[in-house]
Amino acid sequence: MMPDNAIFYNNYESPLGSITAAASNDALVGLWFDGQKYFIANKTQWQKEPTNIVLTQLKQWLSDYFAGSSDPFPGKLEPLNSIGSKFRQEVWTELLQIEYAKTSTYGAIASKLANRRNIKRFSAQAVGGAVGHNPISIIIPCHRVIGANGSLTGYAGGINKKIALLKLEGVLQ
Repeated sequence: MMPDNAIFYNNYESPLGSITAAASNDALVGLWFDGQKYFIANKTQWQKEPTNIVLTQLKQWLSDYFAGSSDPFPGKLEPLNSIGSKFRQEVWTELLQIEYAKTSTYGAIASKLANRRNIKRFSAQAVGGAVGHNPISIIIPCHRVIGANGSLTGYAGGINKKIALLKLEGVLQ
């Protein structure tokens, strides 16, 4: 029997390169393009497991996504268990509100956080740091966050992957 806190992983070959996915028995905990900035902290304790139910469902969702399905994520692979500080969790929750084929800006997310906290302003750079450390790429759609001037800045998986994901979703031509 596997311990309740066991983490399983598997690889998925996407059109944009290999992706490593990690899950517990009941939640997705990570999804990274191989070699991306802020990649897996400690994979040595994880167990390769191609039949984990969460990873199996994820593989189907990724196949559909890369085939061009615009079916939204929520409800398909819940729950998510993104591990991070309270602030990062708050930012990642905002990312989940960005609809397929839509974008938001670091500043817009910072404004939402400022309003929620009843303060005048919040640092867009702090938001950018949290966005960059998102452990569940694509699913928590950090690729949909752009600069205030429309620039495609910052993506831990690489700017070329961000561009490809936005093209896949029809945001870019």
